[in-house]
Amino acid sequence: MAYVFILCCFLLMTGVSLLAARVGRRGEVGDRGVGYDVPDEVKRDPELRARANHLVAHWCTGAAILSVAPLVPLGSVLLSDGDRAIGTAGLLVVAAYGLLVVAVAGYPFERIKRLGR
Repeated sequence: MAYVFILCCFLLMTGVSLLAARVGRRGEVGDRGVGYDVPDEVKRDPELRARANHLVAHWCTGAAILSVAPLVPLGSVLLSDGDRAIGTAGLLVVAAYGLLVVAVAGYPFERIKRLGR
């Protein structure tokens, strides 16, 4: 059951990252209704707005690609009908990898906060 939960978490991270990347590719990061909360300087300056869109599209696409990688070993464990298992060290690696993916996805939003300065 734990493997199903971990698999669903990585699938969710993939979906959320792809949705954020789509907003960035469409150029809607600064739009209040569709995008995200960005500083006023970024909303007003077309160059900063384009940079913010590029950051979100680039880094969130990377996070989505990174979050697909653990699906292969987790899927093989789930499809093995109990013949395989991931040890404690493996689960710690998967948890650390998940934190890495979240950090990659969150980087552009932290960077956008400093764009206006």
